Amino acid sequence: MSWMRIYAIARKEILQILRDRRSITLAFLLPITLIFLFGYAVTLDIREIPTGVLDFSHTTHSRELIRSFTNSGYFVVQDHVSNQRQLTELIGRGKVRVGIIIPPDFAEKLLKGSAPVQIITDGSDANTSQSVLAYTNLIISDYNLANAAAILGERVKLPINLQTRFWYNADLNSQNFLIPGLISLIMTILASLLTGLCVAREWERGTMELLISTPIKPFELALGKILPYYFIGMVDLFLAAYCGVAIFNVPFRGSLWLLGLLSTLFLASALSLGYFISVTAKSQQLAYQISMLTSFLPGFLISGFLFPISSMPIVIQYISFLVPARYFIEILRGLFLKGVGMDFLYLQALAMLIFAVVFSILATIKFKKKIG
Repeated sequence: MSWMRIYAIARKEILQILRDRRSITLAFLLPITLIFLFGYAVTLDIREIPTGVLDFSHTTHSRELIRSFTNSGYFVVQDHVSNQRQLTELIGRGKVRVGIIIPPDFAEKLLKGSAPVQIITDGSDANTSQSVLAYTNLIISDYNLANAAAILGERVKLPINLQTRFWYNADLNSQNFLIPGLISLIMTILASLLTGLCVAREWERGTMELLISTPIKPFELALGKILPYYFIGMVDLFLAAYCGVAIFNVPFRGSLWLLGLLSTLFLASALSLGYFISVTAKSQQLAYQISMLTSFLPGFLISGFLFPISSMPIVIQYISFLVPARYFIEILRGLFLKGVGMDFLYLQALAMLIFAVVFSILATIKFKKKIG
């Protein structure tokens, strides 16, 4: 192996990257754009749900119940309507997501022991409807306790006193969950798409024949092509991590050197996959499409970035074991939120190392076939 030939290929690749504005934009502007886009625009926290109220009772008890909903921070009353037709129209137009209907005899039945209240949700948004159900049960439970205490004239004691604690993300802030996964997505995009085009570009420009005619070996060509993107990936990794910690206040409780080491393993696997795609496809357009199908889309959909893998069909769960981003997301969330060490992450590291070795061997074999 000649380090001079590797350096020459790497230098040539760096010059091509610097001369290609699209590559520069994809390499440095895209990570920042995605961080701010997902950090500010995408959230799993459902608050201030638009609500419509139909209060037939108009009593102190009904107004207290409505205040219980608005004071929770989860519901915002957009409109008070006088009949059910108006409420149905508001929900149908999407102006409100939740309707609260309080019957005329609410106060009387409440004093007797049990009073019905109807909650209508827009089922076209399943996630919001499930959240509404959970929030409503909590609010009604608190209201019942307060009302029972007022009626009995003493503090109500429950047999079980539930004390809940949330470890690693005490405020249940979705940004703390999304940002580490987003870093993995950014690394996947950069590694697979940029590297997936590097050799295909040589075929389209007609310079691959010149490279083949030189004494360079397949492994030297692969290393020279991959190294520039590795350094770009590491810069973007720490840039994205810094933005997550400094701007979005995502805690980082792990080790920086361990983050760098495990990120190197992930980049090795992702870059090897991108290089394998690049030597397989002689067209940049084809390489781009294959990269999207084999790396970006799986990394977005079945890696656990947004959706828990445990809730997916069993077949998809097994397929997710073939997605390197799955292991890197577990590593990032473990380092950022839990502060775990290598003793908890060695299996994920081993999986990424296996991916890197397999894809490197496949890419080398495929390129040898092209030489032959």
